[in-house]
This record gives sequence, C-alpha cells and structure tokens, in this order.
Amino acid sequence: MDSLIFNEALIKRKLFDCNSPSRISLKDDFFTRSAVLFSIIPYENKPYDLILIHRSNLGTRHRGEMSFPGGKYEEDKDKTLKDTALRETVEEIGVSKESIKIIGCLDDFPTMTKYIITPFVAVIDNNQQLIREEREVQRILKIPIDFFTNKTQFRERAIEVDGNKFPVFYFNYLDKENGQKYTVWGATAYMIVTFIETVTGEPFDKLENIFGLTCA
Repeated sequence: MDSLIFNEALIKRKLFDCNSPSRISLKDDFFTRSAVLFSIIPYENKPYDLILIHRSNLGTRHRGEMSFPGGKYEEDKDKTLKDTALRETVEEIGVSKESIKIIGCLDDFPTMTKYIITPFVAVIDNNQQLIREEREVQRILKIPIDFFTNKTQFRERAIEVDGNKFPVFYFNYLDKENGQKYTVWGATAYMIVTFIETVTGEPFDKLENIFGLTCA
C-alpha cells in the first residue's frame, strides 16, 4: 500500500513538464483540441483518489460517459489548453482555480471521435468541497487508485475500424454508496493506464508483481 500513498515529488518527477519538447503534443486541423484535468485527491494514510464525473444525457458531448473534468478549447474563453482544463473543472465540479495545483502532463491522446486530449495532472485538497454542475454532471466520484491497479475489474477488448483493430480498455466500478455500476472506458481508461505505467515505470500487465496483487 505504501507505493500507492500520494508522493507529489515522485509523481511530478515521472510526469512531463507541460511545455516539455519531450512530451507528445499533437495538432491536426481535422481534430478538435481539448483538455482534461487528471485530478488527484491525496491522503496521508491511504491510497489517493482520482476524481471522475458521470456525465448527464443533457450535455453537448460525451453524454452518459465517465470522464475527467474537461472539455474543448474555446478561443473566446481560453488562451491556452491549461485555461480550458481549469475553466471546465471550475464549471463541472465547483473547485476554484486557486485550489488546483497542476504538477505535470501526460502525452496528448487522439480519440476516434476526432478529439485531441491534453491531460493536465493536478492535485486537489481532500477537504475541498466538490459541487457538480447539475445540467451536465450526474455524479462526482472519488475512485481510489488501488481500484485501478488491482485490475480485478479491468477488461480489454479489440474493436475494428476501417479494417484495423484497436484495443479499448474498460474498468467496471461499483459505487458502494448508491449501488450503481459505472464503466470507465475509452480515452479515460487509457489515460489512467498510461498514468499508472508512467508513475510505476512498468507495463500495466506486470502490476501484480509490483503490488503483490493477482488479476481475475
């Protein structure tokens, strides 16, 4: 469990600086630029949480999906993609910009829906109140990182697009508070797997050797 206790210096050292030339930064005129806040809630004596949101069916994008707070870059509101991630987080989970500490970035991720996502990794204090934007967010969830590293609810499927097969990741999470099952999949699951591999320095399929866990 000690490996899953939040260590800001360690995680920051493993991540890219958001402006690093070593980070994969993608641009394409046929893709929409977007950004998310890969949000961490740290604790002293237990594994840290990730903040995810279950989107409602009323929004304009990714309706009903599990995701990190975030959205598309808007020229009239944002100077940078960092502004996008912060603005959307403030709107969707009610956290002020002053309560968000960005510690690094992951590589950009293109989606099959023609978005390019820039993930900003950030820390939010565990005492911070989270308030959902009622129209677009059904529920805010705090999911412990050891749920993802345990992998008992992890699945991988291959889908075919234009004759090519691509892997799609799934995590099925049961919220004990309301008894509802949530599926974390696609780009969001991919970013979580990438984050875990980046921080641990190991392929995801070898995590049981690091944490002494077995996969179902």
